[in-house]
Amino acid sequence: MSNLTLSGETIELVLSKLSNANHRHGELYPGESTARQPVHTVYGGAHLFRKETVQKVGALALQSFQKHAKDPQQLVEALSLERCDSRLADALHAAVLGKVTADPVEDYRVDFEDGYGIRTDEEEDRDAVAAADAFVAAMESNLLSAFSGIRVKSLATQTADRSIRTLDLFLTRLTQLSDKQLPSGFVITLPKPVSIAQVECFIDVVESLERKLVLPEGILKTELMIESPHSIVDSTGRLMVAPLVAAGRGRCRGVHFGAYDYTAACDVVLAEQSLSHPQCDFARTIIKSCLSGTGVWLSDGATTVIPTEPHKPVKGAGELTREQELENRSSVHKAWRLSARDIERSLSQGFYQGWDLHPAQIPIRYGVVFHFFLRNLPDAAARFKAFLGKAAQATLSGSSFDDAATGQGMLNFFLRGLSCGAFSDSLLVAHGLNLDKFESRSFVKILQAHREKESLNA
Repeated sequence: MSNLTLSGETIELVLSKLSNANHRHGELYPGESTARQPVHTVYGGAHLFRKETVQKVGALALQSFQKHAKDPQQLVEALSLERCDSRLADALHAAVLGKVTADPVEDYRVDFEDGYGIRTDEEEDRDAVAAADAFVAAMESNLLSAFSGIRVKSLATQTADRSIRTLDLFLTRLTQLSDKQLPSGFVITLPKPVSIAQVECFIDVVESLERKLVLPEGILKTELMIESPHSIVDSTGRLMVAPLVAAGRGRCRGVHFGAYDYTAACDVVLAEQSLSHPQCDFARTIIKSCLSGTGVWLSDGATTVIPTEPHKPVKGAGELTREQELENRSSVHKAWRLSARDIERSLSQGFYQGWDLHPAQIPIRYGVVFHFFLRNLPDAAARFKAFLGKAAQATLSGSSFDDAATGQGMLNFFLRGLSCGAFSDSLLVAHGLNLDKFESRSFVKILQAHREKESLNA
């Protein structure tokens, strides 16, 4: 063995420093969450929220899909999907139909901001209590979506007091009626934070309400909605996204991007505002770069062009003509294609969630998301099996394997596809994947089990 220049003491000192630094990095970036993330959030004005609202939204989504995407070919044409042969089209149509029939709304937000507007204090007080009443009624009847919550107004000077009062009224009423029970997946969304102080004050309010309402510590989770360039870069040029999340003191479950307020604040004229604007690409890139590996969920904004039918049946005037029906379908399909383009862009940039503003947008959300997962499944399955074998071989031979994060990223693809309904268990099995290994939701644990099995067979 050749002589070493560095002493053992020097190497130990360096390794000790590295250990501390690596441990700190691991705490800051534990990896993407393996918990189920909804693929969308549906926002609806708080004044309109009723016990059956989520079911009504879902029923309208199904009605739109059955009317304007009657068969696989019509769905593919409506969305202008590429890489979609007849077999994939059949599987896609069946999967979307099943989803919008059984579980069309994954996340619903009772909205006191843009979807609600500015009203008198008396009106908003009344609506905050009424919305809580309806929320509890829906919760007791198992009519809520898997994820749910409330969006309050921003903590800007003009609306801060109103925001806090609404949150207080809603949570106080909700916990009184529900015996302090909250649905799993409940979250409070803060829009338009432009300073760390705003987020810190928001968390102060949330923690105070949690204590005074005698709720379990940490149960109230939050989301931040980035809608200003000042939430991306501050006056000194410092990136703001990570500090804003850190100000959430561990309660920030997700960060949503509000494209239209953001582009407006960037002086982009109304006609040019869209999710595909370069300013939005810039903002999403910064958000993703700052929060990648932290476990914070990311959500893109909504397409504001609504899939509406220009012709409506008039009572006593008979049915619509064939020409009118075709014009209705053309109008809906045009809006669907625009939504599809925006959703594809989000997925390509690593945003697996987005907003939906109208029931008719929901089927297309699933159509595009499911197509994304289904078309990539064969290649992903092959790569995952090869990667797992390579990792197991390395550990069996005594070599180090430090690329577990890549393996977890691959695994998350299958977990996301399963949780949203794009994949069935049988489909993954057909691609040679062992679902028993997926139960841990951890690549490291899968690797350990695979290594143990290989050792026994050796």
